[in-house]
Amino acid sequence: MDTTTGTSGTDASHEDSRLDPSAKQTGLTVLAGPTAVGKGTVSTYIRDNYPEVWLSVSATTRPPRPGEIDGVHYFFKSSEEFDRLVDEGEFLEWAVVHGHNRYGTLRASVDAAIADGKAVLLEIDLQGARQVKAAMPEARFVFLAPPSWDEMVRRLVGRGTETPDEQQRRLETAKIELAAEPEFDFTVVNDDVRRAADELVSLMGLTPHTRQSAR
Repeated sequence: MDTTTGTSGTDASHEDSRLDPSAKQTGLTVLAGPTAVGKGTVSTYIRDNYPEVWLSVSATTRPPRPGEIDGVHYFFKSSEEFDRLVDEGEFLEWAVVHGHNRYGTLRASVDAAIADGKAVLLEIDLQGARQVKAAMPEARFVFLAPPSWDEMVRRLVGRGTETPDEQQRRLETAKIELAAEPEFDFTVVNDDVRRAADELVSLMGLTPHTRQSAR
């Protein structure tokens, strides 16, 4: 696994380069990481600033959070609708997250985007990333890490979208998820959203806007 620039709270001296970003010539990049690390924030920044990236929209059974739009942030499905999609084999991956809600990636839309030569980004949970790795090992797998454990706790509590019990459950899950970092090809530390997004885009083989503006 290669850890890109930035310092992680679990290891502040990552400079391993066992896998060069160009080693995987693929149209598919998978972004995963622990709960509350900011995967959604980073992917939203990419969606808003990098139209050349095709960002997959996941289906979920959880209710929308304030400001989320059906078909833009997620496809919000009832449990019955999600069951039907599972039964019909429509998902590239799906998982139960935090013991409650289900999330999944629709296979047909991803396959079509890759066939069209697009730079495809999947922002999914750890369980889903493992399923995609089993089905498409040629994909590029990126782990989004927090700057520190304390910062991740602050982000989770500060967003105020979960009850105290839900927050505790997510933090317990996060401890397990952080241990999965070695399973990934690269690590990007989310110490700054724009920097992390630009770094991820660079790993995808695209030119970050910060590099373009510096010319």
